[in-house]
Amino acid sequence: MKHTIDKNSRRVRIHVRIRRAVKGSNERPRLAIFRSLKHIYAQIIDDRQGRTVVSASSNETDATITGGNLAGAKAIGKLVAERAVAAGVKKVVFDRGGYLYHGRIKALAEAAREAGLEF
Repeated sequence: MKHTIDKNSRRVRIHVRIRRAVKGSNERPRLAIFRSLKHIYAQIIDDRQGRTVVSASSNETDATITGGNLAGAKAIGKLVAERAVAAGVKKVVFDRGGYLYHGRIKALAEAAREAGLEF
């Protein structure tokens, strides 16, 4: 009998494993990514204080971007980086949320790097 694990359970297990090593601090907060089929979300989190420094998502009311594609991921990466730099955050640790570093996750990360974040 073959045991099957659905994709989300697998992703959550990987995310828990990543989170054991990746911790956000005051000096280097954590850039956490979540993606759904329709949207993509990015938060910069200070885990020591337990607060979100800045966030951006494709379902914000003023966002004219769709998050379900590469262009939307690039736009959100750029937006979250601009907000972080404005808040005084230059260096972050990247938390891919258990997703493969490919496609929308990679596009968001590269756009954030181009916009001024270091990780």
